[in-house]
Amino acid sequence: MPRAIIADDEDLALLELKQLLAVAWPSLEVVAECTDGGEAIETIVKHEPDIAFLDIRMPALSGLDVARITAGKCRIIFTTAFDSFAIEAFNLGAIDYLLKPIKASRLEQTIVRLREQFENNSALPQSDILRMMIELEERLKESKAKEQIRWISASIGKTIKIIRVEEVLFFEADARYIRVVTEKDDAIIRTPLKELQLSLDSEQFWQISRSVIVNVNALDKATRDELGNIIISLRKRSEIFKVSPSYVWRFKGM
Repeated sequence: MPRAIIADDEDLALLELKQLLAVAWPSLEVVAECTDGGEAIETIVKHEPDIAFLDIRMPALSGLDVARITAGKCRIIFTTAFDSFAIEAFNLGAIDYLLKPIKASRLEQTIVRLREQFENNSALPQSDILRMMIELEERLKESKAKEQIRWISASIGKTIKIIRVEEVLFFEADARYIRVVTEKDDAIIRTPLKELQLSLDSEQFWQISRSVIVNVNALDKATRDELGNIIISLRKRSEIFKVSPSYVWRFKGM
């Protein structure tokens, strides 16, 4: 019986794909569901699935990052809501590319290819996989670069202040709003953290938990507590944060 995982930060998209798979491929066992790239890597290592359905755009690590880090461990199927990439490049062998919302007829084509792969015990050459991943990632970077914000309009009391993104030390979300914290100011915005994360430079701003994104230039030190949790502190601020398990890969050298 083939085994799979699904990784998608959108709960509805994850549920819809799981339901489609249950109808189109009843013998496929979905052994785990993940909501971000870091969790997907841990899950692939732990469960050793045959197939991983990876959303391309996820917090911190993209589906492309996950595929690269876990190369050769399982067959990868990318999913995405964006149609600006080289979709036809993925109409090959062990890798496929499903555009959301995923249609049952399109998923059936993917399943046919996967079953043929299993029956023939064959896979797409790693060089071709890497080439296609690089091509797609370049397109993704170009798309994200166009979307990245440079300024944030945030509220401080009754005042609206324009803050340069590079001045932000960290963003912290709660149920109602997001704190935008600089060396001098503590402001708020109401943009969902997931949406904000997609508009930030992922090399400069690291998500370390479901509610916190930090500017790497503001990091002071990272230490382990008595339970093995990674705790980070920032320069010029007193706040400390615990890194969630899904994001500890950023500090795996410790």
